[in-house]
Parts: sequence; structure tokens; C-alpha cells
Amino acid sequence: MSRKSADALLGDPSSVLPFRAGSGFYNPEIAKAFFKAYGKKAEFPAGTILFLENDKSKKKSIFKQPLAKALKTSVSEAFFAPRRIHRMFFLASGEVALTQGGRLLHKAQPGDVFGEMAVISELPDPEFDAVRSASAEATEDCMAYSLDGAEVQEGLRKKPEFVLMLLSVMFERLRMLAGKLSAHGDDVDEKTSRHRSRKAESILDPAMLAALRDKLDVSTVVHFQEGKKILKAGVSGTTMYVVLEGQVAVAIGRKIVEKIEAGGFFGEMALVDQLPRTATAVARTDCSLLPINREALIKLVKTEPDFGMALMRSVAQRLQYMNSLFG
Repeated sequence: MSRKSADALLGDPSSVLPFRAGSGFYNPEIAKAFFKAYGKKAEFPAGTILFLENDKSKKKSIFKQPLAKALKTSVSEAFFAPRRIHRMFFLASGEVALTQGGRLLHKAQPGDVFGEMAVISELPDPEFDAVRSASAEATEDCMAYSLDGAEVQEGLRKKPEFVLMLLSVMFERLRMLAGKLSAHGDDVDEKTSRHRSRKAESILDPAMLAALRDKLDVSTVVHFQEGKKILKAGVSGTTMYVVLEGQVAVAIGRKIVEKIEAGGFFGEMALVDQLPRTATAVARTDCSLLPINREALIKLVKTEPDFGMALMRSVAQRLQYMNSLFG
């Protein structure tokens, strides 16, 4: 791959671009109403740093940590280090520069949402703290509305359909990255020499998985033998799958990008944006899968907020991983 092509890939970090009009089904007016209803208004002058690349949230005090960890935490650090809770922003006026490694990625304009990946990656209330992948600095006097994870969860429980809009934008980014990986996969491997398939986190814990099975018709559970193809890239999709038992490999082109085990899911992109599938899925072992069609997925997102938030978190992690292949 030429130097110019490599720079083009590295200069397009899709996981940090803002949500903006024309992306997926994103609607700035709906986003603004959501942020105003559940978030906080803030004004900041030009030059204000909203967040920094590699910032890690520090939500827990020494009293909320597991005892073993609290005992190892220095008193000065625990009591005097400022708590940092990630927030995502809807920009109402002004301009914000998003940079990565000192390089300008994009200038957020009024109507854009940015900083969302770190917040979404922590939903719903995971044990780990997300790390910022970019910096944000106001280049003009700005007014914005912002949400932290708790405020996002409150809003999504009352307006769960907002999940579908956010997912549509993340899926648009994933499709763009999948296309690049498929077209330049060999070159990406040669450049990074660190391509590895990702073992996807089991997003649905046993309790949520059991609740999901109770809501859906478990008589529709399907079984695939080791080596059988489940989904094929390029074809229309009417079903996503939750893995109940076994392991599934997801490949883009010739590259296996994910290994999904019980509690994970795949195939949801085609259900939300109704475009052809970007990846192929194959059973790595004998598998039991719970199929979910579009109607059932939309109903679940609207009636089970925790499922919708778990879905967003899974997609956010996948997007961050895919983007890391080009960085």
C-alpha cells in the first residue's frame, strides 16, 4: 500500500467523528431535545479543553472500590485526585476541534454530537472505565448540552427509541471500516503486524440472557454444527442471533475479526439499517443460537432499556476495535 493510501486510512478514525446530519438516521433536532431533557447546559469560551485523549474515567472513590483494591490505593490519590466522569456533548453553538495524536480530525459544528464513544462504552454500568480516543477543544465560544452515563441511561429508559438512531450512525461507521478492511486487509496487517481477532465480551449476563429467553419463543432456538456457515456477507439479513452455547467466528473478507461466545450477539446491523450484511459468520464449535427478527429487536429495544444499552455498548466496542486496526 502506498504512503498516501496508508495516511488516508490512518487519517479517518471513524470512532471519534461526531454524529452529524446525514449520518445514518441521525436527526439533530431529536438529539437536541434528548440532551436538553436529560442533560446539563454548559457555556465555555474559546480555548476550553472539554476532554483529552487517553483520559480515563475515575468514577469510583476509595469507598466504592473492592476492599482489596481500596487497601492498595494510596490515601493521597484516593482523596485528592479529582473524579473524572466522561460526558458526551451536543453542540448548540460554536465550534470544537477534535484531535488525535495532535492531528486535527474534524471540527464539530452546531447540531453535532461528539465524545459519545467513551460514555456508550461504559453502559450499562460496567466495571471498567473507558479511555478517551481523542481530545476536544473549543475553537470558538460555545454552548452545549452534555450527558454522563447515568443521565444517558435515565433518558434511554424513557425514550429507548433513541438507541436505534445512535445505532444507525455507529453502523454506518462500521460499514465504512469493514469496506476498508476488506479492500486493504493484507496491507493493514503488514503495516500493523498486530492484527488479531477480538474475543467479544459476553455482553448479556446470565440473568439478562435468561430474561431474553423468557420473552422470546425458545422453541425457535437453532443449532449449527462446527464449520457451518450462519451468515454470508453481501446478502440481505432478516435475523440477528444471540449465542446461547458454543462459539461463532465473524469474518470480513479473509480476516476473522471476532470470536463470539455465549452472551454475545451478531448480525444486528442488517436489521437496523436494512442493508446487506458486511460480514460472514461461521460456527467455530457446535452452537445453539437464539434468532431475533427486526420486529422483535425493535420491541426489545423499546421495552427492555438494559438490552438496548447492552447492544450499544457491544457495537461501540466493536467500532473501537475495528478502528484500532488502522491506527
